[in-house]
Amino acid sequence: MRDDLQVYSYFLSEQVGKNFGSDFKPELSPKQMLGLGVFGGHYFSGFVKEFPKDWFAKAKVSQVKDPLVNFFGVNASQPLSVWQKKGWIWENDPRGWFQWYCRYYFGRRCEDDARQIRRWRAIRRHISQVKNNCAKGDFACRPKQRQALLHWAYDSRKI
Repeated sequence: MRDDLQVYSYFLSEQVGKNFGSDFKPELSPKQMLGLGVFGGHYFSGFVKEFPKDWFAKAKVSQVKDPLVNFFGVNASQPLSVWQKKGWIWENDPRGWFQWYCRYYFGRRCEDDARQIRRWRAIRRHISQVKNNCAKGDFACRPKQRQALLHWAYDSRKI
């Protein structure tokens, strides 16, 4: 698995944050996600130069993965090694779905888009689980599930 993010280059065919597929309507931009606190603040491991600086101006980051950096203060992530073992990682996005989403949001379109959008849509089942089991705005109810939804660009603060 290639882990050198500097080697891969791509063409931007859309404007930043525009022209998403009709079946892909994320509620949060990468900048918003980073500002809320996702992936223990350690998602990019220093690979931030690819994206606009303003995405990181108010990002909650950490030198090591720290669940307290997350909006809901809990760990809701599996290690990258699990994602690799399950075959969920496309070689051009070795950091996984969020890296793909950042690049898609930034304007890249690629052969992995349909698969990643299907994976994103599949996460919606967690929204109904939170809605069915928690009072609206009760962030103490199902915090891991709420944090996981944030990781997939769903604004679980609204549930």
